[in-house]
Amino acid sequence: MGYREFGVETRNNRRALSAINQNFIGANQYPCVVNKRGLSDANEICNKNPPIPAHRPITRKFAAQIASSRQHYQEETKKPKLAAEGFHVWEDVHIIDVDEYEAEKDQPVPMSLEQTETILHDNKTQMEIEMEDIFEETAIDIDSGDLKNPLAAVDYVQDLYAYYSKMEVCSCVSPDYMAQQSDVNERMRSILIDWLIEVHHKFDLREETLFLTVNLIDRFLEKQSVVRKKLQLVGLVATLLACKYEEVTLPVVDDLVFISDKAYSRKEVLEMEKLMLNTLQFNMSVPTPYVFMRRFLKAAQSDRKLELLSFFLIELCLVEYEMLKFPPSFIAAAAIFTAQCTLYGVKQWSTTCELHTKYSEDQLLECSRLIVGFHQRAATGKLTGVHRKYNTSKSGYAAKCAPAHFLLEQCQ
Repeated sequence: MGYREFGVETRNNRRALSAINQNFIGANQYPCVVNKRGLSDANEICNKNPPIPAHRPITRKFAAQIASSRQHYQEETKKPKLAAEGFHVWEDVHIIDVDEYEAEKDQPVPMSLEQTETILHDNKTQMEIEMEDIFEETAIDIDSGDLKNPLAAVDYVQDLYAYYSKMEVCSCVSPDYMAQQSDVNERMRSILIDWLIEVHHKFDLREETLFLTVNLIDRFLEKQSVVRKKLQLVGLVATLLACKYEEVTLPVVDDLVFISDKAYSRKEVLEMEKLMLNTLQFNMSVPTPYVFMRRFLKAAQSDRKLELLSFFLIELCLVEYEMLKFPPSFIAAAAIFTAQCTLYGVKQWSTTCELHTKYSEDQLLECSRLIVGFHQRAATGKLTGVHRKYNTSKSGYAAKCAPAHFLLEQCQ
């Protein structure tokens, strides 16, 4: 084959545009819906009657539509138009009679328009659903940042807290166990724990030590009757046992005798220690509210201020005997929820918090309102040990935060 310039073979096949247009004269018109609206006709930029696509099969239904469209098109062409001269044709503006307008509204809408409205409505509904999905809050993976931290035990943390939730029932006591005590009552218990919170603060002990101390006291008093003059000794021994379980360096027996103003001897302390351990069957590994506090604060993505306020509120709960009716995890969740309401001034309980605590906002409201009441009375009366502890710079002056009064107002 010889050399041939590109494009030469197509030059003889060119036809004039007028010849091409002649091929469409008399061609069947593509059926379409003509919406008679004045402004839309004036602004129409597309051909209302394009040629029938060659790939569309001719069926009986389609042929009937073509015939109907052709008749409609012939009627339309009889009207005088100036489009050929380059002018847009505007329909005459006239006043429509109200009865005529109402009659037109009663006319059936063409099927194609009904389908269009249905499609638009479905698209709008789908868009609203998609927007809801966008703004729907999703739970956060709170352990993703600790994957490289072996102390976080990310691989086992879910199993650990599932076990804690199952076993917390064993660490609970009857909410009316004081009824079987003949010489001590709820008020004496509150005085003892308020004093032990100050002792805990003076010795600078770990937070988990305080929660275990209170748990040991309640579990012991539930099973053992105690006379009034031995109640303080029970508190001191419970502190000693909790320190042995939680602390690295712990106060010795003589230190506990000294802070009791030598009300008890060393021998009495050791005897009470043996009695308490035997009564509790040496069961010291129980899930206290502190265990759940740490996990739930992580779910709440807390800062230092929220953390201190949460511990201030839950220590107020330790003093109150009526809070024994709630399990440890529930009190921990309610304290954090109340702290968030106190700081932010609105109810705030995220999907992540609800996922990890297993408690909803509505479930926590009753307990939260009790905590707000404790917060209001924290600086009054004789039991102010928790307030003094958290009214220092070390505790971020958490006790100075105004209570969440709006939670009490909403229940009235």
